[in-house]
Amino acid sequence: MTAPREETPGTDGAARADAGTGSGRGRPGGPGGPRPGWGERIGWALAAACPLAFLTVFFAWPVATLMGRGLAPDGALDLGGFGEVLARERTWRILGQTLTQTTLGTAVCVALGVPGALVLYRRSFPGRDLLRGVVTVPFVLPTVVVGVAFHALVTRGGPLEALGLDGTLTAVVAALAFFNYGLVVRTVGTMWSRLDPRAVEAARALGASPGRAFATVTLPALAPAIASAASLTFLFCATAYGVVLVLGGVGVGTIETEIYRLTTQYLDLRGAAVLSVVQLGVIALALWVAERARAATQTRLRLRTEVPAPRLRAADAPALAVTAATVVGLLVAPMAVLVVRSLQRDGAWTLANYTDLGTTGGRSALLVTVWEAAVNSVSVAVAAAAIALTLGAAVCLVISRRPRSRALARVITGLDAVFMLPLGVSAVTVGFGFLITLARPPLALTRSWWILPLAQAVVAVPLVVRTLLPTLRAIDPRQREAAAALGAGPARVLLTVDGPQLLRAGGLAAGFALATSLGEFGATSFLARPQEPTLPVVVYRLIGSPGSQNQGMALAGGVVLAVGSAAVMLGCEWLQTRLGPGGGHGDGRAVAATDGGGRP
Repeated sequence: MTAPREETPGTDGAARADAGTGSGRGRPGGPGGPRPGWGERIGWALAAACPLAFLTVFFAWPVATLMGRGLAPDGALDLGGFGEVLARERTWRILGQTLTQTTLGTAVCVALGVPGALVLYRRSFPGRDLLRGVVTVPFVLPTVVVGVAFHALVTRGGPLEALGLDGTLTAVVAALAFFNYGLVVRTVGTMWSRLDPRAVEAARALGASPGRAFATVTLPALAPAIASAASLTFLFCATAYGVVLVLGGVGVGTIETEIYRLTTQYLDLRGAAVLSVVQLGVIALALWVAERARAATQTRLRLRTEVPAPRLRAADAPALAVTAATVVGLLVAPMAVLVVRSLQRDGAWTLANYTDLGTTGGRSALLVTVWEAAVNSVSVAVAAAAIALTLGAAVCLVISRRPRSRALARVITGLDAVFMLPLGVSAVTVGFGFLITLARPPLALTRSWWILPLAQAVVAVPLVVRTLLPTLRAIDPRQREAAAALGAGPARVLLTVDGPQLLRAGGLAAGFALATSLGEFGATSFLARPQEPTLPVVVYRLIGSPGSQNQGMALAGGVVLAVGSAAVMLGCEWLQTRLGPGGGHGDGRAVAATDGGGRP
């Protein structure tokens, strides 16, 4: 069952339930119940405590240890490192490059995404749904794959070699736009599809031109969605570690790549800690802006239903041309070039790049074959996704409740914020924190196979939470009340009311968790042992190794990784479709993205 039409998750339904408690009948099956038994209390406490303990041990502890080593090297807080690091000319150059490329990437995405939202969400034409899917695929691709694809486009032998874009800011910004174009299109398009067209029609009737009607009526109405998309795009551009590492070369860097350089090449923990704090502040600001804009968007969407989309008109020609050029030139071309060049070596067509995936590369560049690394990637991703889904589901069951107690409501709000914290910290910081924290007892996991699934689960849990939470919050509380009134206990209420909705949304959440783990590179680049690497790490090592064999294998490995990630997402979405829509959210990827989800 879905929530009643025009009800915003977590607002109107919660208000009705709270109003219903005036008669003394609370909502059963959750923290808001009137007098839960001890068994129920213990169950809800464990559902909150277990994920919180996981986050404390595998996120807060490693990050705090890393920052403590940098900011308190002798056991006492010493902020002199801030002055030392911020006085370096290179630090300001890296900060400037980070802000420049993230700002340019955001501006390009918004400029191209708004016309795309008009064409793909406000107009109807054959093949529209297929184009929506094409636009979405880049958002779930691993950063290393995108870096390799654009590297194949601009490097020696690529179609854009003559432009000299290899290792330049232009190439990095283009790759960032490739990633985030679909995010802007879906975020703005979802809002645009629900705008009442009568306001624009009234403006036109009063003599306003199409451009003036857009500027004075449509654009202000879309402002919250555009702000939300821009802030999230800024966030993802600032944390596109794999893209910059592959494409940037020695001339272009970001805060994340500088953290990697300081920790791996110079063991400058103080400098890395200072930059981690700076990045944390930047990302926290972006998340705060995104949350404010998302709340405003939800408020406006509550008042409107999706309106029928008219067919394309002659006046849409400019937007259609921009969208077509973007889809073909920015989205399709890099991936097509990646596939084509993976079938070539030394100017000749061949399948050798793929057959060589069963070897360790030229001059034994690797310790294992690429296929062995791929098998390890799948195993790690499945384990990480299982951990993330288990913990994420428990968290969502708790924070989707609306208790009557204000104190308990604050606790639940705090839990919601706490489990978003991994989005605000670089995966590089998490990975290096794992390395220095978990290398000795009591855990000593650095030589254990499980260290990779645990690190990747930390990255995936927030995404699972943001994917599942809207569906659970959309459940009408009266369904739980009705089940309890018929004699169902708390556990049975969860199984019969929350369970089916959780299962339906779980397909999409599983897809995101698997795709994220398959392509995770930031933390894994620190933690993967040479004899047990993952596929993204192997692709990065090959692309940085000399020789046409290694370069060709990197391209072929990138194709395999891209196909695998896309297949996982498509398969999980097909499963979700077979199970039925979860909570009335027809576009789960847009929900996850606009709710603050991450990417591989």
